[in-house]
Amino acid sequence: MNVARLGLAGLLAAVTTTALLYLMHALIAANDKPPADVEENRIADIFMPERKIETRYDVEKPEKPEDPETPPPEMPEPDFDQPDLKPDALNMNAPRVKPEMNIKGVGGFSGDGEYLPIVKVQPNYPSRALSRGIEGYVIVEFTVTTNGSVRDPIVIEGMAGRNGNFSESSIFNSSALKAASKFKYKPRVVDGVAIEVPGVRNKITFAIAE
Repeated sequence: MNVARLGLAGLLAAVTTTALLYLMHALIAANDKPPADVEENRIADIFMPERKIETRYDVEKPEKPEDPETPPPEMPEPDFDQPDLKPDALNMNAPRVKPEMNIKGVGGFSGDGEYLPIVKVQPNYPSRALSRGIEGYVIVEFTVTTNGSVRDPIVIEGMAGRNGNFSESSIFNSSALKAASKFKYKPRVVDGVAIEVPGVRNKITFAIAE
């Protein structure tokens, strides 16, 4: 029994091996064949006829209009009423600042060689005082140097208020000092030599024009 089984198994193995070898041979032979011819699709050639492109500019000149036989009538000038303007109407409550010189402790201008004011700079009216309708004045004191400039300006008196009711206030002091420091004078000359003049006072008034 064992011998017969072995023989049958060997026969089946031989048959299977032979069949596999034949199948492999058939597959290899099929791959060796050249590919089939593929039909090519040709694209028709397109021919464009040759054409000459011309650009034409047809510009017609406009005809000049004929001059009218009679000129058009003149239009009458419109009659406007002239407004009655008063100089006072142009006053928009602008601030008015007036520097006034008041000398204390020095001689007048009668002597030859005395110092004279040349430039008086208008101070800026403080916006805070202007918006509140505050007026006033500041008295500053300073020294006129040998070249006519101002040195060491200080405030002697500062007053502010409404409707002429003034009381001591510093609202105008800074503006007055800045203006006084820019004043220019012709220096005082004694025996041909310029000398300093201390104690010069100047009153600067801040008022709102009505």
